[in-house]
Amino acid sequence: MSLERNRLDRFLSARLGINRRAVKPLLAAGRVSVDGVTARDCDLPVTAFSTIRLDAEVLQQRTARYLMLHKPAGLLSATSDPRQNTVLSLLPADERVGLHLAGRLDKFSTGLLLLSDDSRWTGTSAAPGAGIEKSYLVGVRDPIVPEAVDAFAAGMYFPFEDIHTQPAGLEILEPCLARVTLREGRYHQIKRMFGRFRNPVLSLHRERIGDLRLDPALSPGQYRPLTTEEAQSAVQCAAVGACPDPKATGAGA
Repeated sequence: MSLERNRLDRFLSARLGINRRAVKPLLAAGRVSVDGVTARDCDLPVTAFSTIRLDAEVLQQRTARYLMLHKPAGLLSATSDPRQNTVLSLLPADERVGLHLAGRLDKFSTGLLLLSDDSRWTGTSAAPGAGIEKSYLVGVRDPIVPEAVDAFAAGMYFPFEDIHTQPAGLEILEPCLARVTLREGRYHQIKRMFGRFRNPVLSLHRERIGDLRLDPALSPGQYRPLTTEEAQSAVQCAAVGACPDPKATGAGA
């Protein structure tokens, strides 16, 4: 079954090898449950991650995987590429199956990447219009001029796409180092915004997506599963299209 939604009666028909008319008596008798709740509607939507039982028999039980990865420089943010290594090469072959990326980083950018086999979640959370806040540490060639703070906050117009970016936060940490906070992810957006000041970006490191911060215990190239709490937070963020602002520590976000 795909990760897209399916009707319960279609799932049962295919799984049990019976026609859909034969499914109705099973549902009417209360013999089928979905995620622990008795299901009686033929058109109840189910996914590959729905737990479905007929009486005491488990017909489907699969838990979505959510991973946090510290992307090193030099790898593509992609699931496959015929010529270059991708971030999935960092995982054992049997763990790569079905995984998708929730958002991307440029080849030479580093930091937090989220991966999952729940494609609906990765697609939603990666969308530029999802409104999920992301923060980056950005190193540039020249000292950052103070007026850049207001320019980022006002948003910038890119005539090629005929778009005006949403307000972005720019916090100058050192003369050539800043923290940039976005709620969208336009193509090379940070590089292009600094490009307005003719100040090339030399390094870009994503430290946070929503309220998920890159685990400082992860070295570049390492990954770990999200905790139950982190996974629930990630799913909720993608579902509502925004995340609560995290409580800043140290320099803040």
